[in-house]
Amino acid sequence: MRVIATVGLPGSGKGELANVAVDHDVPVVTMGDVIRAECRDRGLDPATDHGQVATALREENGPAAIAERSLPLIEEELETSDVVLVDGVRSDVEVDAFEDAFGDAFSLVSVEAPFEIRAERLDERGRDASAADGGESLEARDERELGFGMGRAMDRADVTIDNTDTLDAFRERARALLTEGLDTYRDQFE
Repeated sequence: MRVIATVGLPGSGKGELANVAVDHDVPVVTMGDVIRAECRDRGLDPATDHGQVATALREENGPAAIAERSLPLIEEELETSDVVLVDGVRSDVEVDAFEDAFGDAFSLVSVEAPFEIRAERLDERGRDASAADGGESLEARDERELGFGMGRAMDRADVTIDNTDTLDAFRERARALLTEGLDTYRDQFE
């Protein structure tokens, strides 16, 4: 059993790593789905209220609330798979929750890229990095997520993938990490 979680600022490549997981039949539990579901339960639009609801969940139920709501989803996937990818850790408290639940079977991967590259990627995906259309700017998203403790979580990562190379190079690193494990990944790429 292995539970691999990703942490990284918006546009860093966590979603692409999740796509590679799906391509290799590794189930993905997306922590953001917990927030989107809560948005719908509250009658709010996940596209515009995601950040507000993420903050509210943590304030109402503690800083590990989203990780705790993700645990049953992860455990369900582990019933039929040896490896599960958890997309979207946002804090060191969430890391603690997963380490408590899965012990040595848990590992954390930080996916990192500079602000300019992330902003360009989000713009290409139609998720404008500015607040010109009334949405949340990339700077504001970064600030909010770092405020949750994301920087501390990134510092605790077992492996860091620098996602500044080509998409093919990133996908190859992600594939090695998911299918061959941390030690093989380190031997090949670090």
